[in-house]
Amino acid sequence: MKYTIDKQEKYTLVRLHEEKLDSNVAPQLKSEMVTLHAEGVRNIILDLSEVKYTDSSGLSALLVGNRILQEDEGIFVLASLSDHTMKLIKISQLDSVLHILPTVEEGIDAVFMHEIEKDMKKE
Repeated sequence: MKYTIDKQEKYTLVRLHEEKLDSNVAPQLKSEMVTLHAEGVRNIILDLSEVKYTDSSGLSALLVGNRILQEDEGIFVLASLSDHTMKLIKISQLDSVLHILPTVEEGIDAVFMHEIEKDMKKE
């Protein structure tokens, strides 16, 4: 699996450099997200701008990322989805479960808003 990781203070940006998010890539993506979570990462933005095709195993990997971060009150943001991936998510009715934004920049804003809201709840 080809990808890059950019760790920041409040979030980690994972850019997937693959055209397909399928059964060849999904297990590695799942394990990478689990590893990042184990290292203490609580907010992940997954940039899917290069992904043109996604299948059910790819969706499964996205749901794993979403679940593990929500358990720790983190946020998992999907950014720059292709039309194909977006259609698959909508058909699967996961668009109400997953945080999907048009750009990485909007994903970063969402992470900061999430952190502010979380901090306000603690007070």
